[in-house]
This record gives sequence, structure tokens and C-alpha cells, in this order.
Amino acid sequence: MARLILLIPSTSYRVSDFLSAALRLGVDVTVGSDQHQVLEGNTGSGTVALDFANPKMAAAEIESFHASHPLTAIVAVDDVTSHVAALASKNLGLPHNDPAAVRATGNKLLLRDALTKADLPSPKHLTLALDDDPKIFAGRVNYPCVLKPLSLSASRGVIRANNEAEFCTAFERIKKLLKSLASNQTEILVEDYIEGEEVALEGLMVEGKLTVLALFDKPDPLDGPYFEETIYITPSRQPDDIQRSIKNMAEQSANAIGLLEGPIHAELRTRPQAKNSNEAGPWLIEMAARSIGGLCSRSLSFGDNLTLEDIILRHAVGEPVLPDLEAGASGVMMIPIPKAGILERVDGTLAAQAIPGITEVVISIALSQEVVPLPEGDKYLGFIFAKAETPEEVEIALRQAHAKLKFEIN
Repeated sequence: MARLILLIPSTSYRVSDFLSAALRLGVDVTVGSDQHQVLEGNTGSGTVALDFANPKMAAAEIESFHASHPLTAIVAVDDVTSHVAALASKNLGLPHNDPAAVRATGNKLLLRDALTKADLPSPKHLTLALDDDPKIFAGRVNYPCVLKPLSLSASRGVIRANNEAEFCTAFERIKKLLKSLASNQTEILVEDYIEGEEVALEGLMVEGKLTVLALFDKPDPLDGPYFEETIYITPSRQPDDIQRSIKNMAEQSANAIGLLEGPIHAELRTRPQAKNSNEAGPWLIEMAARSIGGLCSRSLSFGDNLTLEDIILRHAVGEPVLPDLEAGASGVMMIPIPKAGILERVDGTLAAQAIPGITEVVISIALSQEVVPLPEGDKYLGFIFAKAETPEEVEIALRQAHAKLKFEIN
């Protein structure tokens, strides 16, 4: 029987969804996590503790595990574990992406350099060291611009600056964030701001060819100064020719980076027609060698009752997949955090769930826990899911449900 090892940090939302998919697939599954499990000694080959902070060591631990429990595939579920999976898969001769390519998706500077080298659209950019004086550089960049850490995800630490004063303020704020995290990052990326509507593409690479699993619109404007994502809706309402160009750009970008196999999650902006027509069309913002994060995958349903996790695991063990989204429209709202403090109370969940089209409301932060909004925070209050006949109906349902929720944060 095939055996998978799922590399899942202990803080991940997605353990149950991937384990359920493995059970449906009928494979043996081992969970590789960054913490020892309480009953680890009694679970046999069901769990293994790995040091994700040291990818080479974690890969060696997986190789050792493979010697006694042969693996068919190694599946990572987030950015932290993707590099470990690539290293271990390469060493064991299992299907994989080049570890250097996966590493580039976790480093915004390497990503920009790869796109520029391939002559694909990419904003002008430079890096500043944390000990640089931002005032020296504030007069040298184009405005508006965006400052961002090299390796944080979910828009954490990403700030738009419209002038020199905002540039210096954003630099100091990101610097403070990185130091509070005891991060080993020593640089901040500065790049030209890209105008346009933003979309998210969920895809599967097979021998360098992209299959689009879903294209999400983001109806809320993401103009800054922070870039908190809220609503994702599929199918996209972009014109067919724009959707084709988005797919082409995502595929070209994945190949330029070196991602040839497995799931990808891409964020792009469709730049409007400008004086320079070469600047119009889709521009890649981010690309990850993994599927969509949080609980957002629950917004997707495919033919034969397949989930996104089903598709990823079937591809991992070599089964052919030709997925089609179910008819109709679906979407998810990542519930934003309105202010910092302690979450004391949540009201209105039953009223939100009663809105026509709403399929589920999940509050993912426990009461009495601290909540931190962007750009310092890295979590959402929860998720609202909806299905309807049209994208417009899904958007209305999500907004109405969100309006029913009341959060007491002190």
C-alpha cells in the first residue's frame, strides 16, 4: 500500500482536511510535525517529529524514516514545510520540485530576480538592510511603492508608501516587526506598486504544464496601506481572454521559477491598459509551492465530491486527476481583525449562518486569546463560506453574514 508523509506544522488549520483525504484515498499516512505528539510512542508509524527550522536535518530524519517505512510521496501543506519536502524527495528519488525553486517562492527577492531573468513582468525593486538609514533611500524610489519582508506570508509586514515620510515610517515598522519575531531576515524589499485588480489562482503543475483548479476574484480593493485579504470568489468574473492570459502568466512564472510538479498558489494583478502597452495584463505578485492556506480550500468542491486535498494527494501518488469545479459559484471571507486586543466575545454566528447561501461560519481564534491586525498580525478571526448560483450572490451572502457578526475586543 502507498504511504504518504504529510508535513504539517502543529499550528496548521489543515490537519483534519488532509487526513480525511488520505483516508478516502486509502493510503497509509504519517504526519510529520514540529512537535512531539503526546501518544507518539503508541502510534507506530502514524507520527514523526521533525525540526522544520533546519530543513537539511528534517530531510535526513525523513530519509531515516523511509528506510523502515518506505514512502510513496512527501506532501507539504505550507511554506515552512515545502522546502523540507523538496529536499527529502530529491534525496529519495520521489517526485519533487527543485529545492532551489521552492526556496525562491519563500524569498520575495529570489522570486523577483527569477521573473526578471526570464523577462517576465516584474516591478523595479531594491533591498535595504535593517541597519540602513531609510532617509537616504526615500528620495531614490518611485512612489507609490511597497515595502515588505523577504519571507513572511499572508501580507504580513507589507506596507504601501506614497511619499518619503510614509516610506521611513513603513521601514521602521517592518524593522520592529522582524526584530520582535527574532527573525534572521536582515533585509527589506522595496518595489514599485502594481495597480490593478487582484486575483488568486489555485493550480496543479504536471510536468511543467498548468491545470487551473480555480481562479478567485478578490472584489475588495487591495490598495493599501496594508493588504488584508478578505473575500475570494470563484468562478472569476474576469473576461475569458484575461483569464487565459492569467493562466499563461502563471504557467510561465512557475516554469521560470522552476516549479514543474505539484500544487501552486499564485497571486496576480491584472494591470490596466497604460501608455506603455507592454505593462498591461497580469503581473505575478506571489507564488507558492503549495495550495491555498488557512481553511480557504473548503470553499472548493470538485466533481465526484473531490476536495482540493483529494486532488493534491491523488496527484502525489501518481493517480491521474482531471478535476472540474462543481457547477455554480462559491467563496470564502477571511474575517479581518478590526483592532488589537483580547477577543472576549463573539455574537451573531447563528444569524450569519442563517443567511441564504452561507454554508459554514468558523471562528478560528479562541476566546481570551490576543488578536493582532495586519500588518503585524498573521491570523484571521475566522472564515465564512458560501455557495450560490452566481458569484454576485456569493458576494452578497458573505457580506451580509459578516455584517451579522459582532466581536468584542478589549
